[in-house]
Amino acid sequence: MASTVDPLRRKGLLKFVAVPLPLPAEEPLPVAVTTKAPPKRQPPRKPFLPPYQAPLPSAALPDKAVDPAIRRKVGRGRIEIDGRIDLHGMSQTEARSALHYFIHARFSRGDRTVLVITGKGVKTDNDYVAAMTERGVLRTMLPIWLNEPSLAPMVSGWSVAARGHGGEGAWYVRLRRA
Repeated sequence: MASTVDPLRRKGLLKFVAVPLPLPAEEPLPVAVTTKAPPKRQPPRKPFLPPYQAPLPSAALPDKAVDPAIRRKVGRGRIEIDGRIDLHGMSQTEARSALHYFIHARFSRGDRTVLVITGKGVKTDNDYVAAMTERGVLRTMLPIWLNEPSLAPMVSGWSVAARGHGGEGAWYVRLRRA
């Protein structure tokens, strides 16, 4: 196309004028008959991250709640809390190892009631990391960790703490006698 255009100069501007090309003699175009192959079925794409699912349904975990009378006494301050651990800001692996060390140390010391602070967690639906309906990874994982074979023989039960001790962001963990 560039060879058929002659440049014109007017007032410093460069303009192009198209020269029509002679058309070749019209001949009937050959018609090619093609049949389209059916499109190949693409396998469904896997999402980048699988959707969040709670590790185990609550029915799959054995019910190890602290006795309601003891829980009330601890919440009102009649039974002292022997130790506290705060897992805020830790990753799951750090929190799990800290919890194991803490429970083993407190059990060997003879403590009976400890407070584990996990935090409530953030409930958002728009972050891809937190696009879950559950609240708080540590809060969700604590009962599973306490039910592991290395801690289960030492733990007699756990339940959500009273409002004065952290409410839904903390747990009372009752240890067995040595």
